[in-house]
Amino acid sequence: MDTNGHNPDTIVKSTKQDRFQGHDYYNLDALLETEHLLVRDATRAWVKKEVSPIIEDYANRAANPRHLVKGLGEIGAFGPSLPAKYGGGGMDEIAYGLMMQELERGDSGVRSAASVQGSLVMYPIYKFGSEEQRMKYLPKLASGEHIGCFGLTEPNSGSDPGSMITNLKDDGDAYILNGAKMWITNSPIADVCVVWAKNEEGRILGVILEKGMKGLSAPEIKGKWSLRASCTGELVFEDVRVPKANVLPNVQGLKGPLSCLSKARYGIAWGAIGAAMDCYDSALRYSQERTQFGKPIGQFQLTQKKLAEMITEITKAQLLAWRLGTLANEGKATPAQISMAKRNNVLMALEVAREARQIHGGMGITNEYPVMRHMMNLETVLTYEGTHDIHLLITGMDVTGLNAFK
Repeated sequence: MDTNGHNPDTIVKSTKQDRFQGHDYYNLDALLETEHLLVRDATRAWVKKEVSPIIEDYANRAANPRHLVKGLGEIGAFGPSLPAKYGGGGMDEIAYGLMMQELERGDSGVRSAASVQGSLVMYPIYKFGSEEQRMKYLPKLASGEHIGCFGLTEPNSGSDPGSMITNLKDDGDAYILNGAKMWITNSPIADVCVVWAKNEEGRILGVILEKGMKGLSAPEIKGKWSLRASCTGELVFEDVRVPKANVLPNVQGLKGPLSCLSKARYGIAWGAIGAAMDCYDSALRYSQERTQFGKPIGQFQLTQKKLAEMITEITKAQLLAWRLGTLANEGKATPAQISMAKRNNVLMALEVAREARQIHGGMGITNEYPVMRHMMNLETVLTYEGTHDIHLLITGMDVTGLNAFK
């Protein structure tokens, strides 16, 4: 039973029709390849069928729609740009971004599940793992048979991951892991955990943990007002014995986890556009159907101002994401460029959600419409994987050459 006395496995479907059609004011579809359009439209159709009918109920109950994991695996949402040899989709970075856009149009928590699995668990195993580790873990993660989580943030170490205290002590053929991680998506239900910790020399290593290891626990964090349909928890390590075969052999230092975060932040830059489009779509339709003073509220100048500014900002974000995607495909997208897109697009989406809520009036705070759910979710997206202010300072350091973090 969940905290409201319901069976969390009970699926309550809405009878409301998902009428979303997409918004492309500058005809960016002309810049996309056929594969991109097919991937986007297939993901959109899956979201309409599987996510939209049930997401309000799950968010309302703060329950995790775990049954969606299998479907996410089937549509290739886990590691879509990783090689097919390991269960990935072998797609390019724009296709990956469009998938994240469509998933977040459904819900930020659903996109988070895919981002964590693909960018923060599968990607480091692929990039920094041995071939044996890749073959052991990646195919089951790609299919959704196994669920993964990523442990970097700690109770006292968020924006400054280098100050982590989770540590590894050498014990012959294994390490002994102690410490704790906080705000970890999917940790209570994870089968595989990629965790970052300092060894006795102070170097950061990545290790792969498996569910059931003695001393590993993952208590769930309750009481969230945001990402309510996403499962969030801690990771607690009490003398966990980690075989040295579970250490990622091809990386040391912060460049390991930070490169994973760049991959995930890239997906967020696209995903936030989906949330913004859903809010805009709902507000536009509501403005055409809701009448006051004898005419649709969309006929009033102030409502048109809101809608015109929304679609302008969405279009700018779409152009930013598309250009970032082309750079990523060429291997030229820098972490600072990704930071700029993440910061800009998430704030844009949050502001669109807030304006859309006003257009809906009192109805905007109900789950009859998706706006308030998106707004609450985006408050978290603004903070995780680099806060809004941290990304600003990353851009500042990039353009000035001066480090504000020291």
